[in-house]
Amino acid sequence: MTGAIVNSLRGGNLRIWLGGAVLLLFVATALLAPWIAPHDPIEQSLMNQLLPPAWAANGQPGYWLGTDSLGRDLLSRLIYGTRPALFVMLVGAAASALVGTTLGILAGYFRGWVDAVVSRVLEIFMSFPPMLLAIVLVAVMGPGLHAVVTAVAVIGWTRFCRLIRGEVLALREQDFVTSARTIAMRPMRVVMHEILPNLAPILTVLFGLEMGRAIIVEAVLSFIGFSSSGLATWGGIIADGRAYIHQAWWVLAAPIFAIIATVLGMNAFSDGLRDATDPVLQR
Repeated sequence: MTGAIVNSLRGGNLRIWLGGAVLLLFVATALLAPWIAPHDPIEQSLMNQLLPPAWAANGQPGYWLGTDSLGRDLLSRLIYGTRPALFVMLVGAAASALVGTTLGILAGYFRGWVDAVVSRVLEIFMSFPPMLLAIVLVAVMGPGLHAVVTAVAVIGWTRFCRLIRGEVLALREQDFVTSARTIAMRPMRVVMHEILPNLAPILTVLFGLEMGRAIIVEAVLSFIGFSSSGLATWGGIIADGRAYIHQAWWVLAAPIFAIIATVLGMNAFSDGLRDATDPVLQR
């Protein structure tokens, strides 16, 4: 798989390049936020309420994207907003992948009553609207990033489980898996050495897509006030600026653009990885 990705990069796969650049910029911004943010993201200045961007009419130097209703620098809040988004994206997507992949492999490989139990649980979770389930969970657990991560994992594991189960059902009938079972190889060894490596391409793509979904979930939950209090979040910026859309459109435009660009970058990167690792498309 690594060789296919390298060859795809050498061949100029535009989606991998663009998506990778967006992902790299997003991670670098989150890690370097204390050094690149021009102002304190929570510092208020009522004398600088709703200042337009520096490049617009009546804008002030130093406030490149303007300020919000409390005079806080919008660029600094956007930069710091990448930190909770990155945490939820990585931890939430990883938890979704771990739970969903594990259950999908167990159901697809062992079948029988294990498959029946996992399938029933999967159907129950998929019967609930994902965002409604996430809101209920966070409301019960209380606001905080831990609750947001839990909500992302709870609504995301079903996608991994359903697809991985189908892949494992097909792989377990392949000759190399049958040969491994014939020589009395232990089930866990078959899974780790024969099945899991063949799931790597689809897991890579699913994980990339799940990271984009996690950013959206975090933004929605922070918009309605369920993210960690005191943190600058993209959804929180949108919630604060919606009352001033007619007089300060930039407060809404900046975080919305950041969310759209980041999610599209994640999706482009995942699509590029799919093209690079799909043996059918490589022929």
